[in-house]
Amino acid sequence: MPVIAIIGAQWGDEGKGKVVDLLAEKARVVVRFSGGDNAGHTVVNPYGEFRLHLVPSGIFYPYTVCIIGNGVVINPSVLLDEIDQLNQRGVDT
Repeated sequence: MPVIAIIGAQWGDEGKGKVVDLLAEKARVVVRFSGGDNAGHTVVNPYGEFRLHLVPSGIFYPYTVCIIGNGVVINPSVLLDEIDQLNQRGVDT
């Protein structure tokens, strides 16, 4: 199975999130392996507009498994708020 890794080299502001969102529809697994909730990316799709900080953008595709790895610094309240906003708009988390 081929693997595509999106890794930034410009201190986190190079558009990784947008690239991952474009590739996530065809991915079987999307993994966030590092970082925290200090940055985010915007996803616009039929569910609406979302600013994701912790949840991988593959969450919008029902056959994509999303994993938050052990290198991610998780702020529990931010994660729960993000999941709640997704659920309120009909995204199956």
